[in-house]
Order: sequence, then C-alpha cells, then structure tokens
Amino acid sequence: MKIVVTDHAFGDVRQERELAEAIGADFSVFQCTTPEETIRAVSGADAVITNFAPMGREQMAAMNRGGTVIRYGVGVDSVDLEAARDLGVNVANVPDYGIDTVADHAAAMMLALLRRLPHYTTQIRDKGWVAPVQVGPLTSFGRITIGLLGVGRISCALADRLHPFGFRIVGYDPYTNPEAAAEHHVELLSLDEVLASAQGFSLHLPATPETVRLINKDTLAKMPRGAVIVNTSRGPIVDEEALAEAIRDGRIAGAGLDVFDPEPLADNSPLRNLTEVILTPHAAFYSSESIDNLQRLAGEEAVRGVLGQALRCPVAIPGTR
Repeated sequence: MKIVVTDHAFGDVRQERELAEAIGADFSVFQCTTPEETIRAVSGADAVITNFAPMGREQMAAMNRGGTVIRYGVGVDSVDLEAARDLGVNVANVPDYGIDTVADHAAAMMLALLRRLPHYTTQIRDKGWVAPVQVGPLTSFGRITIGLLGVGRISCALADRLHPFGFRIVGYDPYTNPEAAAEHHVELLSLDEVLASAQGFSLHLPATPETVRLINKDTLAKMPRGAVIVNTSRGPIVDEEALAEAIRDGRIAGAGLDVFDPEPLADNSPLRNLTEVILTPHAAFYSSESIDNLQRLAGEEAVRGVLGQALRCPVAIPGTR
C-alpha cells in the first residue's frame, strides 16, 4: 500500500504520515510543480493527496489501478475528471474543512466595505484626517439588503453571521433547497431580482461555463449604484477589468477580493491601485483550526481509499455510476 502527497503548503504532514503508518502503508511527500515530476511521484501509488500539482491522464495512469486521488480543499480543477473516469480512478475532495473560516472572512470584508473602512483609512493616512460625511452617504445595516450568489454551506454560514446585524438577505441559486435557504434567513429570488435589490453582494459559486465572468459589465450595471462586492469563491467568476472600471467611475463603491484570475494577482492589475478594494491572498480558508481539519480529513480519506472503503466525500464524475 502506498500513499503519496504530491505537494502541500503546510508546515508539515504529520497527521497524514501517522494515518498512513497506522495501516502499514508506505508514505512519501513531494513538492511537485510540473507534470513530469508528478508522474514520477505518483508512480505505483494507491492513494494520492494533491494540492496544486497537475493530476491529468498521464499522472493517474501511473498510479495503481483503482487508486484514489484526494484534493486538499474544495475545488478539483487540477484533476482531469474524464481521465479519472476512463482509468477507474476515484476522486474525493474535502469540501467542509473551512466553512466557518471562509464565512468569517467574507463577513469581515462585507462589514468593512459597507462601513467604508478602507476609505477612512486611506484618507487619514494620505490627508491626516477626514470628515465622516466625506465618504458619502452611509446606510444603516438594518436598511441594507445582502445578495448571495450561490446559496450553499458557506453562504448559509455567512447569512447566519450577518442576520443579527439586521440585514435583509436574498440569494440566487437554482440548485439549492428552498427550505434549507429559509432556515438560514435567505429569501430566494431570480438572478435579476437579486442584482437589482441588494447593496452588498457575496459570491459563493464554482467556476463553471455558466458562472465564469458572471460578474461583468452588464451585471455590474444592474446593481444599485454604490453597491459593494465580496468574492471568496473563484477568481474567474469576476471580470476584473470591468469591476475596476465600475469602481473607478463610482458605480461600485468597493470590493473585497480573496481570489483572482490568474493567481497570484497580476502585477499590472488595475485592482492593485484602487483604495476602495480589500485584497487578500486566497486566504479566506486559513486558520490554524481549518488547516488542521483539512490535513486530517484528507489523510483519513486516503486511508479509506487504500483500504477500499467507501469515501466520505467522493466527487461525482460524469459518465460514472
């Protein structure tokens, strides 16, 4: 039995190693960045835990037949799911390790933007002081509507955090359960209704052909003037040039962005120089507790894969049963 970590961004992989050794499995750790390095690393592996290393057809073909690939985190963009299906490779992720942490991060960004904290800070640093009225009109939280694009576990956790402030919370998600949304104070509306009615938007969507560049020149124009946007989901959902233009001309009052396209954020991105924008380095998931959970859950899933047990969080692969 062989378990391999292709790459990681943690201080150590103690938990994964201990779990592998407890079942007598060989355990190896790499920091692969190229397809060739990854092929060599995963050769003969029964379970592979991967972060950003490419897991394509050639890499999975080098694994033992019936192997399992576990992605550290939620997205499986780096895993070729069609190849996994063809090769009989199981794929799993860890979708629930940092729900509360991401919701905390999104809430912090939303509250800071709605209170115009970045603007105050910039003015005091640049000019010495600023009169409160110079930020423009400020609406009390109890009169603000928050729009959630995507109503899943993270956005529902965010709604639970924001509801006590008195916000009205609406959401758009054609795939969510209306009863579950209502339990978290979220009123489901159409996309156009959410865009027209909210003053603060938080994005919680996967990057799919339907969602890529969903936030673009046209959808930004449908938002009320002075709205703010938070994105802790996937960078490709936002047209960054269109967002920067909308902020520069004052139609959008600010944005809190944790994810970008590409990452790291391009050196020449117009978002870097906009004082109304809060930038964080794909860090919404990060806390000591969430990373501990992520590594433990990934290691436990690898053990299940090696032992042929049912996976806790298998990824649905089109064309398989």
